[in-house]
Amino acid sequence: MSADQNQPLQGHTVVITRAKEQQSEGRRLLRTLGARVLDLPALEIGPPDSWAPLDDALADLESFHWLIVSSANGVDAVESRLQLRGSGLEHRPESLRIAAVGRKTAQRLEELGAPADFVPPSFIADSLIDDFPVSGWGLRILLPRVQSGGRTLLAEAFAEAGSQVVEVAAYESRCPTSIPADTLKALENGEVDAISFSSGKTVTHTVQLLESALGSSCTDQLFRKPAVVSIGPQTSQRCRELLGRVDQEATPHDMEGLVQACVQAMQRR
Repeated sequence: MSADQNQPLQGHTVVITRAKEQQSEGRRLLRTLGARVLDLPALEIGPPDSWAPLDDALADLESFHWLIVSSANGVDAVESRLQLRGSGLEHRPESLRIAAVGRKTAQRLEELGAPADFVPPSFIADSLIDDFPVSGWGLRILLPRVQSGGRTLLAEAFAEAGSQVVEVAAYESRCPTSIPADTLKALENGEVDAISFSSGKTVTHTVQLLESALGSSCTDQLFRKPAVVSIGPQTSQRCRELLGRVDQEATPHDMEGLVQACVQAMQRR
């Protein structure tokens, strides 16, 4: 089946590895372009082991100059804990400014009535550091993040610039226990044309899930045909480490960019 201009992914099968609750946008965009979409949820988003560090920081929110959030998960965690205190990001202290990494993170803040004061031009942490609108010296920064496996780059960079950074676990992304049967069968049968990764953890967990289901030597064979598509530089690095290659990287580094990277990967073949 040949693809047309409006449906460049017609006839192609694409696997998406985002958390189950985050797959709807990617699935919709890919199907609009004609793709058969299979789910391989490689993350389960849940609470951290303890809420105490985040709650303690939010109780002292007026002492911070900036709140830096790098995912919608972080935004939702902060908002839910503030709601328990009878507050919310919309009613944050007037002195607190918010920086958001990524279009989806900024969009989630908008939905909550707390638009970001700064969004870096490129949707990665490195861009936030390079383009931050003020000097870091003397700032007190709250940095809610994933409990394990995330980068410490932001905290380290602002600390080096003279900021006091309070880094707290706001959520955890854990590995699911199994793979949907139809997705596993399609991979085994060589029916998958592209597999998209939205974080380094989705790469790690996908490999773990496949090796658990099919054996430790399965990845070389299973990834021989599909294009390996990454959302950004850190995810690409993990793809190279665990899969030996990345075929296409998204620009911009968000879900829409990831979908277009799938299109580009298919056009190159």
